[in-house]
Amino acid sequence: MFKSFWGSEEQHNEQAYGDRPVSRIPPGDAAGIVVVLKDKSATELQKLLSNKDAYQQFLHSLDIAQNQIRLRDELRNETMQLAKHNLEKEPHIRELRNQCQIIRATELATAREKLNELEKQKQEILRFYSPASLLHRLQESMHKVEEESETLHQQLLDREIDLNTFTHTYKRLRNLYHKRSLTHLAANTSLMG
Repeated sequence: MFKSFWGSEEQHNEQAYGDRPVSRIPPGDAAGIVVVLKDKSATELQKLLSNKDAYQQFLHSLDIAQNQIRLRDELRNETMQLAKHNLEKEPHIRELRNQCQIIRATELATAREKLNELEKQKQEILRFYSPASLLHRLQESMHKVEEESETLHQQLLDREIDLNTFTHTYKRLRNLYHKRSLTHLAANTSLMG
């Protein structure tokens, strides 16, 4: 009820001081300002309220305002120095960023190349040890042993080897052939079933 009638504190401050910003002043500093204002006449106080230039001049003559201005200037100078320092580092930062991109690109290219190479090796290994490949190689080795047996038999017929050597070698080859044949049959059956 009172707020709506009297308005908020900010509205009251805006009405009382116009476009001048109102700030909260620490009590110790406010007491110092009150002491300075206490020595002013009513005419001087009225002039401060009505004349912007007089108000600005008075405000800038206060120690608190001078301290704030000095602090603002110091902060601005420090900020400018930091900004200048940062801008001086920009070419170096740009160069480092480029170097990082080059390193990343070359390492990435090397890693991709290595990955592709390993992927090819993996595919070759998988192909080599795939069930179909193993069955095919087992069948080829069976045929090779079969051919060796036939060659050995022909050598016996042509009297190139004696019967004792033939019997010993032929028995070993036929035993190997049948082992591989049974392995091939079992593997083929397990794959089909």
